[in-house]
Amino acid sequence: MWGRYKLLFGISLLFLFLDSCRGSKVGVCYGRNADDLPTPDKVAKLVQLHNIKYVRIYDSNIQVLKAFANTGVELMVGVTNSDLLPFSQFQSNVDTWLKNVILPYYPATKITYITVGAEVTEIPGNVSALVVPAMQNVLTALKKVGVHKRIKVSSTHSLGVLSRSFPPSAGAFNSSHAFFLKPMLEFLAENQSPFMIDLYPYYAYRDSPNSVSLDYALFQPSSEVIDPNTGLVYTNMFDAQIDSIYYALMALNFRTIKIMVTETGWPSKGSPKEKAATPDNAQTYNTNLIRHIINDSGTPAKPGEELDVYIFSLFNENRKPGLESERNWGLFYPDQSSVYNLDFTGEGAVDMTTNANVTSLNGTKWCIASSKASEMNLQNALDWACGPGNVDCSAIQPSQPCFEPDNLVSHASYAFNSYYQQNGANDVACSFGGTGVIINKDPSYDDCLYMTVGGVNKTAASNTTAIASTSSSTQNEAFTLISSFFFVTLVSFLLIIGKF
Repeated sequence: MWGRYKLLFGISLLFLFLDSCRGSKVGVCYGRNADDLPTPDKVAKLVQLHNIKYVRIYDSNIQVLKAFANTGVELMVGVTNSDLLPFSQFQSNVDTWLKNVILPYYPATKITYITVGAEVTEIPGNVSALVVPAMQNVLTALKKVGVHKRIKVSSTHSLGVLSRSFPPSAGAFNSSHAFFLKPMLEFLAENQSPFMIDLYPYYAYRDSPNSVSLDYALFQPSSEVIDPNTGLVYTNMFDAQIDSIYYALMALNFRTIKIMVTETGWPSKGSPKEKAATPDNAQTYNTNLIRHIINDSGTPAKPGEELDVYIFSLFNENRKPGLESERNWGLFYPDQSSVYNLDFTGEGAVDMTTNANVTSLNGTKWCIASSKASEMNLQNALDWACGPGNVDCSAIQPSQPCFEPDNLVSHASYAFNSYYQQNGANDVACSFGGTGVIINKDPSYDDCLYMTVGGVNKTAASNTTAIASTSSSTQNEAFTLISSFFFVTLVSFLLIIGKF
């Protein structure tokens, strides 16, 4: 009997270790309030091309669920505010929705979260009273089919759910929302679901430029704010807003609920009075945000705490009402070209124009596939280049000059370079979701000539395959080795104690 308990204890340790290795995640919100967006299947390919692993949608559109099947992308789906009433009234409504809309595509489509309602405290009326009953019914439906531990249920909120957010240590929930917040927080704590919040330092700066510095809003280290109650130093508004929620939760004695940021970002264009809405500022904010999250920096009140974040938004959405900025939060234009360069590894340079990361002796550069890229990512990028990317890939077909060597890296290199040169040899055009790398040595070989911007190859060198030696890949390799060591140690420990 004791041996069984020891084995169970060891297994618990193993799962605890595996969970601790998860790390923070960065995803993207895929809003569709526009009439000029690409089809969902093209969006799924674009997401894979740019190595985006986590996507939030605001409903449960069947075409989107189909498009993301077998992509490996984790999807957060939503129950819209208009569905809260039927979802809260009758369990059968939720059971039918789960059976007909979600389960036909799960688990091929990796649905991990269901958000029930969105920012309901911002909606006039008594909509918020429907949220928790609807959440309970969704959870019950998930339990009936045995997937409630793999699909978590929560609801998203604006920062307006707080009555105070500064200083962070004084963070407090608005008492007028207590009637639905308390049972919601109890639900989240009981089911280990995150408290989901939409945070926008941009709005705080736009509305109070005399009180909030632009550097502080953009994660620029030149600005600091000290919490007078705790003495904690804040170098960016994002952390201060997160900690205000932590303190608000702790004030109600909910200390175990994790926070997830389901929207944040910065617009790249705005009306004349929205002077901070520029591509440079948008790129700076999102780049610094990604670095901050990927490094598991945590916040001053919760150093090292993991925090998952979703950047708003994937596309500019031309049907959104309001000021000009509301239609310009996207990372991509509807034609799938980038609004600005953004590296989801957290290692990319912020500057868009100086080409600071590129070394070139004679000014000519080529783009080839990284041998460190996974086969799936390379294949997705190659398919995109030869399809939506409009690259002429005839040279890598059988019996053609660049078919040999017949391997994925070589074929992708030719296609990547063709796309790169056709698009002005711009750094962004060699991204391919982190699978492309720029070199300054001509990779042409034999009769396989790699094009340049001018269309003329001046040299014919042996085929070159680059290895992307970024610091992030080195860190990942080290982490993998350490994780593997501890994993093997734990497994060995389980085997030993199982004998007793």
